[in-house]
Amino acid sequence: MPEEELLKIEELSKHFGGVYAVSGVSLDVRKGGIWGLVGPNGSGKSTLFNTILGLYRPDGGCIYFNGRKINNLSSHQIYGLGIVNSFQVPRLFFQMSVMDNMLVAARGHQGDGLFNSLFLRGGWQSQERELIDRALEFIELVELGKMVFALAGELSGGQRKLLELARGLMAKPRLLLLDEPAAGVNPVVGKKIFQKLQTLSKNGTTFFVVEHRLEILFNFASWVYVMDRGKMVTQGQPEKIVDDPAFYQAYLGAE
Repeated sequence: MPEEELLKIEELSKHFGGVYAVSGVSLDVRKGGIWGLVGPNGSGKSTLFNTILGLYRPDGGCIYFNGRKINNLSSHQIYGLGIVNSFQVPRLFFQMSVMDNMLVAARGHQGDGLFNSLFLRGGWQSQERELIDRALEFIELVELGKMVFALAGELSGGQRKLLELARGLMAKPRLLLLDEPAAGVNPVVGKKIFQKLQTLSKNGTTFFVVEHRLEILFNFASWVYVMDRGKMVTQGQPEKIVDDPAFYQAYLGAE
C-alpha cells in the first residue's frame, strides 16, 4: 500500500441539533490508489465528505490535508488545494457542450481576473489552448471523443457519469472524492469507470469513493472504511472486510 499520508482525520464530529451524523471518526487516506467508504444509508458517509469539502464546519476534531489543517478553510480554498468532488447525480451544464463543461471545471483560469483578461491576454490565451488539449485527453480517456461538441443534455445516463468523472479530473485533483460513481449505470459501465480510476491512480491521483455497488468497489479498492450510525466500525483490505462480522452487522444488518 502507498505510504505517504495525504488526508488525515482525527476524532471528527458533526451534529445537527442533537443528532450526531459523524461522531469521533478517524481515518487516513494515503497517496495513490482507490480508498472506499461504505455503510448503510444514513451512516454519515455524505456528511463526512461534505465536511472534508468545507461545505459543513466540523463541531469537533481535525482534518489535515497534506499536513495542513483545513478545518476552517472555505470550500473554494479547499478546492484550490486540490480536493475535488464528483457528484452521484451529475451536475452538468446541460445546455453547454461536453468541451465547455470540461473547461469550466479547470482550476486557476488566468483569464478570470479583470486585469489579466484585459492586459495579459497572451498568457491566458496560451493557457486556454493548454486546457483544451487537456480536456481532449480526458474526454478520450472516458471514451466520449465523438461527443466533444454535443450538448451535455444529449448524453445518456452512463455518458453523463463519465463526463462528471472527466470534469473532476480536469481540475487536476490531488484527492478526488467520488459519491457513488457506479450508481444508476449498468454493471459494464460501472466496471469501466473503476478501471479508469485504477489506471489514473497509478499516475498519482488518489480516489476516496463512497459506493454501494460493493461487488465493483471491492475489486478495485486497496482499503475500505465502514461506517454505521456516524461511527467508524471497521476498516481493512476488501478481502479481510468481507470476513469481518462488524461489516455484516453494520452494512447488512446481520448479527
